[in-house]
Amino acid sequence: MTSSSDRSQAVDVQELKTYEVRTYGCQMNVHDSERLSGLLEGAGYVRAPEGSDGDADVVVFNTCAVRENADNRLYGNLGRLAPMKTKRPGMQIAVGGCLAQKDRDTIVKKAPWVDVVFGTHNIGKLPVLLERARVQEEAQVEIAESLEAFPSTLPTRRESAYAAWVSISVGCNNTCTFCIVPALRGKEKDRRTGDILAEIEALVGEGVSEITLLGQNVNAYGSDIGDREAFSKLLRACGQIEGLERVRFTSPHPRDFTDDVIAAMAETPNVMPQLHMPLQSGSDPVLKAMRRSYRQDRYLGIIEKVRAAIPHAAITTDIIVGFPGETEEDFEQTMHVAREARFSAAFTFQYSKRPGTPAATMENQVPKEVVQARYERLVALQEQISWDENKKQVGRTLELMVAEGEGRKDGATHRLSGRAPDNRLVHFTKPNQEVRPGDVVTVEVTYAAPHHLLAEGAVLDVRRTRAGDAWEKRNAAEAPKPAGVMLGLPKIGAPEPLPVATGSGCGCD
Repeated sequence: MTSSSDRSQAVDVQELKTYEVRTYGCQMNVHDSERLSGLLEGAGYVRAPEGSDGDADVVVFNTCAVRENADNRLYGNLGRLAPMKTKRPGMQIAVGGCLAQKDRDTIVKKAPWVDVVFGTHNIGKLPVLLERARVQEEAQVEIAESLEAFPSTLPTRRESAYAAWVSISVGCNNTCTFCIVPALRGKEKDRRTGDILAEIEALVGEGVSEITLLGQNVNAYGSDIGDREAFSKLLRACGQIEGLERVRFTSPHPRDFTDDVIAAMAETPNVMPQLHMPLQSGSDPVLKAMRRSYRQDRYLGIIEKVRAAIPHAAITTDIIVGFPGETEEDFEQTMHVAREARFSAAFTFQYSKRPGTPAATMENQVPKEVVQARYERLVALQEQISWDENKKQVGRTLELMVAEGEGRKDGATHRLSGRAPDNRLVHFTKPNQEVRPGDVVTVEVTYAAPHHLLAEGAVLDVRRTRAGDAWEKRNAAEAPKPAGVMLGLPKIGAPEPLPVATGSGCGCD
């Protein structure tokens, strides 16, 4: 027999509105989506079950404007939702992020069934705009021209219990000719160091053991507050936080990568031996046309200093192939840098025009077939380098932080997966004892592939951690609730390189 209180609770559950967030773009967008999820849950929504595919009361698109096909991808997805919205009274669709900031005046014209359009500077307004659209029964388009609230001051619904993004700055002061992001994210605005450290300490108190410092140009931190060594000081301060085991950051710019940062990385034990350093091109003339403020010698000099200070550092990069005016000689210079730098991985992109950028109107656009051929040559070279560099890891004993959802074949192979200190992905034999995401295992590497390592022997040690406790507690608390909707983009740490990509790379690196 059901009591009146049970019936009341059932009604309350039925009346709960669901939401889904779909994210495209860089790590900053992923972090923003965690904030959007937190805002919606604070407003009383619950996440739709995994695989809902638009079958939610509110569907939010957090968009990117970097890729050539960003517009088509958005409008294609919006078109697929139109009939679903017709059949579901009260359903709302919101579009935010960089593409919304850029196409503010056209989204509702092209897709009049969209209820809310908001920009990169006012994500905190989403719940209010949804309610206003519902009450007024008309689309709400609100694009702020400057930041209204630093994202990290907003509520959050983090995707991981054991690892977290921590935003230290927003915007970018660079003027790279291929990149539209600074025009959409605005000038760099730094967050107060005390606020950053307070957030990290609070996260560690909740069980988080790995944080990634996040910024459009992360190592320029301090330019807004007049301290050129602010970033290295921040790294050292992170080293003083008890319980914080791993510190990473993304993405830096060679122009701002100074010796004090290298020293801080080398001398701070919990700063991981990993560096993502965007190259974009190895050719000095192309770098000049890109308006990049360094040249090949400066870039390779940074790599040499990092390797001298941190011998086991894994260095990754971004490279654009086929920038306007790129000659065969220019491309060979990029291949030369790849050979010299010995990147553990490279995220390679075929250049494509982005309206609103200076590069889009440059002369001597490189034919598509030439770009494709160069791209394939670079990918083949980098695949071999990545494999060779990974082979050097065989026989090493590594501490891995156990990861969640990073080994697609783990179920079939009876393995688990984890990240090494240098962020390499390692699949290891599942031990007899329970191991949770966030726990730490010690393994010996037995095999190398271009994009992952294997540890096929017995696990040497298992260390249960507060991070693992946090994961276990979170999963137990969420068991009765709808399963989470994955944001569909990078987890903590660098993702594996994509075999094919077009666009100009992420953000204004």
